[in-house]
Formats: sequence, C-alpha cells, structure tokens
Amino acid sequence: MVFRLLTIALFLAVAPAWGGQPRQLCLSCHPGHYAERGGCTLCHRGNPASERKNIAHAGLRAGKYARFTLGDGAQIREGERLMDRLACRRCHVSGGRGNRLAASLDSAAVRKTAGELVLSIRHPVANMPDFGLDEEQITILVNVIFAGSQGRQTDEAAPVRVHFNTSGKKSADIFSTKCGSCHRILSERLGAVGTGETAPNLSGLFSDFYPKTFRNGEVWSARNLKDWLKNPREIRPLARMLPVMLTGAETKELESIILVSPESNK
Repeated sequence: MVFRLLTIALFLAVAPAWGGQPRQLCLSCHPGHYAERGGCTLCHRGNPASERKNIAHAGLRAGKYARFTLGDGAQIREGERLMDRLACRRCHVSGGRGNRLAASLDSAAVRKTAGELVLSIRHPVANMPDFGLDEEQITILVNVIFAGSQGRQTDEAAPVRVHFNTSGKKSADIFSTKCGSCHRILSERLGAVGTGETAPNLSGLFSDFYPKTFRNGEVWSARNLKDWLKNPREIRPLARMLPVMLTGAETKELESIILVSPESNK
C-alpha cells in the first residue's frame, strides 16, 4: 500500500512535465523519457489512463517501432530506400504515393499494431512476395510505414479485389497461360493471376513505382515489353527467359491485364 502511494505521488510530481496530458499511469511501471514530447501515447500508443495491463497495453508500440517519432531523417531515408528497392508502392499506397492494387499502408498504419505489420511482412499473404528480410530491415520498414502515414487521412478507396480460383481449374487468360508459370501479378482486371515464384512479380509493371529494370535504367512500357518478349537476350544477354510469341490480339490482352489506370495510383 505504501509503495502504491509513493508511486502515485511520484506520478503527480512528474505530471506537469507531460504538458497537462491525461494521467500517465505508464510511469508507475516504466521510467519516463523524452518528457518534452508531451506524453507516452504520442510515440507508443496504448492507454495511459488505465492500470489494467491488457487495457494499458492495447495497441502498444514497442520503442524500436517508434524510432520514426524522433525525427531522425537519416533513418527515414534509409527506410525509403528499402521501400523503393522492394518496390512496395507498385501495389501499396504509402506516404500518399503508390498503386491501389493492394491494401493502403497508410490506412494499415492506423488500424494495425506494429506487431501485426511485422507479421504481415515476415509471413506474407498469398501473392505478396516473400522478401526474406531480417529483423532490423523489418523494423526499419515498419518505422517508415508509420512515418509515411503521419498526418494523412485514412485512404477509404478500396484496393483491387483479389480473386481466388476455387474451382481447381487453371485460368485461361493470356497472362496465366503464357507468363503465369513463372510470374505472378496483381491486376485491376483479374485480381491475382499467375502461380510462378521463379521470376519477378510483375504487379504495377507499367507504373512509376515499378523498378526501372528494362535496360540501362529505363522504365517498363508496352513498347519495351514487346521488345523483351520478342527476344529477351537481345535486351539482356544473360537473360534466362526464352522468347514468347504472341499474336497482336494476345499482346493487347496482356497489356490490358498489366496496365494500372491513373485512378488507381497516387
């Protein structure tokens, strides 16, 4: 009882340092730091007005996932470089930019805990690439996702609907028959198509957010794709992919599957 009274007295003594924020009962268990920032929840979320651990820790964000709140520009730039290298925005909106082929990371940062974001990266859902990131890379990525969502309204626009083939029959679209044994794609028209894991994921190929990997740092375009399919080794001598012969109609169909409309990117 005496310890409890001392704890409350200590809290009352330090409460003014938190700028008149609601009662910070976090301080009865955890040492205070960065008091000038104005309160525990600004960095860590949680509920500082409850002594019940399950309530106080609801949505809690561990310190390593709150690094972005310290305003370290170098760390944020490192996270942005990682996000660009992984081409996350070819499917997701983050920091207000990207394609709406999958869930908005800006919205996910509001709705999800850091732990849930970590699990979604470590154990990706179907049709999301498994990047094989280590724990520090995942931590950096989660921080840059949270940082990008700061001050942004929740993106209410629905992502492309993902279709699952429950009939057991192979899809008959041109991507599935000509490309799908090696590649996958999230498309506006057909949702998730392709079953391949041995070649790059082609989601958002014609958008600004796909890596510039055609030739000499060029972006992918319908014209470049035609040249590539005609003879990949003419573009890249060490390419392992064989030529893919398509009719004019098949080429147009493939382009329509890959295309991301302006309304679906930001």
